[in-house]
Amino acid sequence: MAAGRRRRIGAPLSRRGYLITSVTTFAVLLAIWTLVTVSGLVPPIFLPSPGAVLTALGEQLQNGELAADAAASVYRITVGFLAATVMAVPLGILMATFNRVEAAVEPFADFVRYMPVVAFVPMTILWVGIGDLQKFVIIWLGTFFQQLLMVTADVGRVPRSLIDLGETLGMSNAKILRRIVLPAAAPRIWDTLRITLGWAWTWLVVAELVAATSGLGYRITLAQRFLATDIIIGYVLVLGVLGLVTDQLMRWAGRRAFAYEQVKR
Repeated sequence: MAAGRRRRIGAPLSRRGYLITSVTTFAVLLAIWTLVTVSGLVPPIFLPSPGAVLTALGEQLQNGELAADAAASVYRITVGFLAATVMAVPLGILMATFNRVEAAVEPFADFVRYMPVVAFVPMTILWVGIGDLQKFVIIWLGTFFQQLLMVTADVGRVPRSLIDLGETLGMSNAKILRRIVLPAAAPRIWDTLRITLGWAWTWLVVAELVAATSGLGYRITLAQRFLATDIIIGYVLVLGVLGLVTDQLMRWAGRRAFAYEQVKR
């Protein structure tokens, strides 16, 4: 659920106050990190200083490896996540609408989603090799089944009173689905996509850590062999920044696409 739609205790926080509080949190964590490394409490091999990490990232940026790795990972996450989404959303809507579809699909989805995706990594390498297709498959496996069940739940939470109103007005089932159910469920479905996008990033890195010749996860694995902890932490931070940016972009798009939901609440 989007942050702006939760019920909270106390006075509401302005957008400026929210931003200041968020930035302060990052600043405090950065200060603690700097203090720990400068004081020598932790050896640099275990925790390099922020300056060392920035220097390593600067070198990676200058030689072009950082941009190439980020581009490869963004491409894989885009294709893999979209593949899962275009399959999970319509099927989830059908599961929430038709009992027979739900009976046919939900038990199998529940069965598969408890299988560890990591265990499929060596199998996917045997099936499709170590190219981008293998990364797409891992992202799909880790995202699709969770999305499917969450979208089904999102559509199922549409108030029955709205559906009854459509039936009272003589609307057909298809029109009720198109004019009532989908607009009511769309904000929740979008929030589900935003949440599962974060999971997709995790599965991408898992795939790149095990079998890859490019990407952010691959670079982390390569740095691990040489104990280059400054590059490891730097790339982990880059992953966090990319994830935060995509999350905030989706949140921004959701607020504008579903402005009617904001007004209603």
